[in-house]
Parts: sequence; C-alpha cells; structure tokens
Amino acid sequence: MDQNNLTHRPQPKAESEGDNVDFTINEADIDKPEPSQESATMKHRKRFKKLHLPKTKKGRLGLIIVLVIIAGLVYHFTSSTKPKVTIADLRKTTVPKSDLVPSLLTGQPVAPSVNKIPITGVMIENSRQARPQSGLSSAGVVFEALTEGGITRFLALYQNTAPNNVGPIRSARPYFVSWDMGFGAAYAHVGGSPAALSDIQAWGTEDLNQFYNGNYYHRISSRLAPHNVYTAISTLNQLEQNKGFTSVTFQGFPRQKAQPLAKPSVTNINLALSRSDYNVNYTYDSKTNTYNRDEGGAPMIDANNNQQISPSVVIAIVVQETQGPLDSSGAYYSEYNVNSSGTAYVFQDGGLTIGQWSKAGNNSPIIFTTSNGNPLRLIPGQAWITAITSQSQLTYGL
Repeated sequence: MDQNNLTHRPQPKAESEGDNVDFTINEADIDKPEPSQESATMKHRKRFKKLHLPKTKKGRLGLIIVLVIIAGLVYHFTSSTKPKVTIADLRKTTVPKSDLVPSLLTGQPVAPSVNKIPITGVMIENSRQARPQSGLSSAGVVFEALTEGGITRFLALYQNTAPNNVGPIRSARPYFVSWDMGFGAAYAHVGGSPAALSDIQAWGTEDLNQFYNGNYYHRISSRLAPHNVYTAISTLNQLEQNKGFTSVTFQGFPRQKAQPLAKPSVTNINLALSRSDYNVNYTYDSKTNTYNRDEGGAPMIDANNNQQISPSVVIAIVVQETQGPLDSSGAYYSEYNVNSSGTAYVFQDGGLTIGQWSKAGNNSPIIFTTSNGNPLRLIPGQAWITAITSQSQLTYGL
C-alpha cells in the first residue's frame, strides 16, 4: 500500500511548561493496584497459547518452511517494485560542468555515469548499395579494413552517444571481433564468415547476432536486402541489459588537450585501400580542428544528419594481411594479424606523429606509443582507425 495514501491519526498535543494542568487526584484511584509484571507476563502467555502452535517436531518444521516461503515472496514482490537504473537513465544524468569527466571512449566531457554504460560495437557495411550509412558520425571510434573483393567495412563503437538509426549492419569478420573485444564491447552483426562465427563462440564474445535477436533489429523499406538491416543504440543497450552485458572494462586512451598547430604541417591525407570506390581522402579543417572525409571521390555523408563525417583524429595502422579461404562468390577473405604490432601514423591538430600500435590478445586494447615507447596521447573526439598493409598505401602533405 502506498504510504502517501495512509490516513494518519492526529497526535495529542504535548503539554508544555506553563500550561494549566489539573493535578486533582481521584480518590477512587488511590487504592487501585497497578498491574504487576507477573500478571502482564501471564496475559502474554495466554495469548501465545491461543495461536495453537504445532506440538510435534515435524509440525514445527513445516511451519518454519511456510514462514520462509512467505518471507521470500514478500521480499520478491516488494523488491521488484523498486525502480531499476537503466542505461538510458545513465545517459540522461546531468551534473554541473565542474563534475564532468573525460569519456572513456572519446575523451570528451561527460557525466561520470556515462562511463558506466557498456561500449557497443556495430558492424557497418560500406558497399555502394550501403551508402550513405547512418550513425557513423556519432561513433566514438571507427575501425576500417578490407573484407573481401576489395570492399571495406567498418566497426563503429558507441558509448556516450546513442543514435536512433545505425546501419546498414552486415556480417562479422574475425579481426573486427578482436578489435571490438579489446574495448570490452558487445558486438552487433548479421551473421558472419565461418571463421568469425566460430571465433565469436570460442572467444566468448558478448554476441548480439541479429540471427538470434531479430526483435532488436529492423529492416527499412527503401533498400533491398541484405543492405537494409538497422537498429538503434538504445535498443541494443536493452538487449545488452537482458543478456547481462553491463560491465565496462575499457580504461580509455591516454589523452591530451587539443592544441592545433598555428601552421599545420599536414592538411591532406590519402589512403589507397583498393579501387577508387573505396579510396579515402581527408582534408584538415583548421576552423574545427577536424578532418573532412571523402570516399570514392565524394564527401562521405551521414544519412542521419546529412553532415560530412569529420573525425578529430585519423590513424593509419600497418597490419600484416594474408588471403584466407574463398567466400561463396569466389573472393578471398582477408585475414589481418591484429594481435601483433606495427607502425602507426597518427594525424591530429594539423600534424603527424609516427609511432607504434600494439595489441597483445583478443581481450587486450589497441595501444599507441611514440617512437621512444611513451604513451601516444590522443586529443578528444572521434578517432578513425584504418588498417593498411603497407606504408605505400598512405600519402600525406600540405
């Protein structure tokens, strides 16, 4: 019963010093005896006997069991009515500006509660039929690599942002799964290559496969299958809560304050990933301290906001790649050795730092260090990380 609806009886007014109090003694009460402690105890014993408690040991044991069950039911129904804190609640929490902390994923200022939200990875397609994609501009970190047939694909990671439309979502590949697990992230995808599906099970990935969780995804009517599967990050958060995927293990990249160079040393970055449709160009914008991304010779637009994708940090990592088995179309699957190390080219603030990347295992984060082994600090904002197989695929300059 709601305590707010209870009727409270008025309490008698307490007598204070100075009030007129009648101290007249009723003579009839002088000889009335006060009830003794013994008589009060006897009364309680008589009432207790009226409960008719079981006299046998078996009967008393049965009563205890019944009482335990009743207590359990009371606890269940009373505790279940308590409001539970949801991921949406954590994301909506507001605090004074002085209490903001760096986001684990982006380094941008957020309420401390946001860093308790699990990181969610989404496998996003990049074929011609998939463009323009939705939700990429809102991701905190994006990984880019070839899959097969010269087509690239993206792993977009979300925590402090929750776009309502993300996609189109496609199938898993092992190297994207490993990158995802390095952030302690759940992994949203639609099926996958045989190796990826086997690895997801063997590695204990927090799996959000659309094949088994179809109610948390939807298909749009404006595109043909298989380029039409989408979801919302808030919907995936609900799925994560239902599956118990609520822990946050990623510690965040080392960060530094953005300090744009007065005279930028690198304003143009080119990545020759395969054929022209998938080659990438970035142009540095000194006004926003970001890099405007072109793909296939045209600005890469997010369909959610019709804005050009412009990360704050662009990173090219040199990763060893080999050809895997053939897929159903006769194209080779790409196999990247992501649990390794190599050269990293980090573009930020209009400049370039050449260092190293390393990743010790599937559950280990990708780490960036300078040439002398110190942590390579990133400025706040979106980081876009592209795997290349040779330094020759990367060119840059003014």
